[in-house]
Amino acid sequence: MPPEITAHTASGTVPRSWIFRLITNLTFWVLIAIIAAVLLGVQAPATAVKMEIIGKTFIDIIKLFIAPIIFLTIVLGISGMDSLKKVGRIGVKSLLYFEVVSTLSLAIGVGMALLLKPGHINREGLQMQSAAKYTSAAEKGFSWLDFFMSNLTLQVLLAAIVIGVALNYSRYRWQVIEWLGKISKVVFTALKYVMYLAPLGAFGGMAYTVGKFGLHTLVPLAKLMGTVYLTMIIFVVVVLGSILRYYKMSIFKFLRYIREELLLVLGTSSSESALPSIMQKLEKMGCSKSVVGLVIPTGYSFNLDGTSIYLSMSVIFIAQLYDVHLGMMELLSIIGILMITSKGAAGVTGSGFIVLASTLTALHKIPVEGLAFLLGIDKFMSEARALTNIVGNGVATIVVAKSENEFMETPAS
Repeated sequence: MPPEITAHTASGTVPRSWIFRLITNLTFWVLIAIIAAVLLGVQAPATAVKMEIIGKTFIDIIKLFIAPIIFLTIVLGISGMDSLKKVGRIGVKSLLYFEVVSTLSLAIGVGMALLLKPGHINREGLQMQSAAKYTSAAEKGFSWLDFFMSNLTLQVLLAAIVIGVALNYSRYRWQVIEWLGKISKVVFTALKYVMYLAPLGAFGGMAYTVGKFGLHTLVPLAKLMGTVYLTMIIFVVVVLGSILRYYKMSIFKFLRYIREELLLVLGTSSSESALPSIMQKLEKMGCSKSVVGLVIPTGYSFNLDGTSIYLSMSVIFIAQLYDVHLGMMELLSIIGILMITSKGAAGVTGSGFIVLASTLTALHKIPVEGLAFLLGIDKFMSEARALTNIVGNGVATIVVAKSENEFMETPAS
């Protein structure tokens, strides 16, 4: 937070009013932008749809920072560490944590869908859109090579790890670190100014979503949406909250600390829009540069808790919609298949539906055409997925940092 601004009066120096602090707070303006976007989407849908260019432009600008920030953070983090064994240990521990928590999120999604039965509704009157492009793409099957080649984050991550390790053996190590450190300061300073445009990005993204799809589309599938949002709230508060409590931290304090990033994700429906900022926040919070650099980028590909919950609930929803009974072995198969296919749901637009189509095809029991019922409301549920994903990756970073003694207690934590 910036230092408090004061005003001079006859009686001396007094703090500026809370109103002044409010209107100079970025979070406030992002929230105002989201509210304005919803109102515009409802009142003037045609105009709201045209705001898409604003949201997309902001996200495109942010994406320009992702690769250099990941590269610089990882290279500086690894090259500055005394032990390369620790780098390997952090990587293995991160992947193990991702797999355990992601599997838990899949199981919770299945369990809540079975308990609340969001698919037990009347199919008549539900809007359907063509799911042909997703089902045809799913026929190709999942490929780790395609996943890697389409994922720039993973490519940069791998290159940065190799260069960071190589620097540890270079006699020019500290000269390069000093040079990269100066570049890093420039990049983060530029990002700081770009983030002032966050309200515009949130406005454009939310206005387009409401204007394009309309709030009326939520009514027929309100039960599914309510179940998904409720499940993700329970996952964040109970599961992630319990994990943080083990390390003597509060999930609510953490959510308050990253509130600007959460509102930005809510407005843009993209966790990528907050990736550079959340990395910076976690470092400021006390997590070491090396842990942040390794866990966050990897987590964006392998630790998608919100996406896992949504995928598992969607499979059960479609089964319930078509009155398909699923036995225990079939439920375990769903979790097992999604443990693998859900890893391909990162970084590519529409990949979630391809993963769903692949999963349904592999089960040979649930109609794949059921995807058509989800297309109309998917955009409204992407916010829940993105919010849960970013919180999950933040918690993962704290857990790894704490367990590796790479966390320095600060007032922010």
